[in-house]
Amino acid sequence: MPASRTTRRDCPLQPFKAHVHNGRLVLDEPTDLPDGEVIELVPLDEVLARGGDYLDDEERAALHRELEASIAEADADAGQLIDADDVLAELRAAR
Repeated sequence: MPASRTTRRDCPLQPFKAHVHNGRLVLDEPTDLPDGEVIELVPLDEVLARGGDYLDDEERAALHRELEASIAEADADAGQLIDADDVLAELRAAR
């Protein structure tokens, strides 16, 4: 039987930890994946593992400005919510 390709959507968020032994990747714990399942392994980058990122100071400042603007916009829009049932009713009526 051919192996299937598992995507992030197909597989629950189950982190896999492995180590290299004699040039082979060896999982450190058991998994529920079926035999023959194909998964993509990506090396764990030390920067990202420590919760960091690859932003430089200018990019990080721009990100923070955008986040602050988004929070301010959400605060300004507070109380201006639309009920989901109303939106769905309008969409159905437009069909």
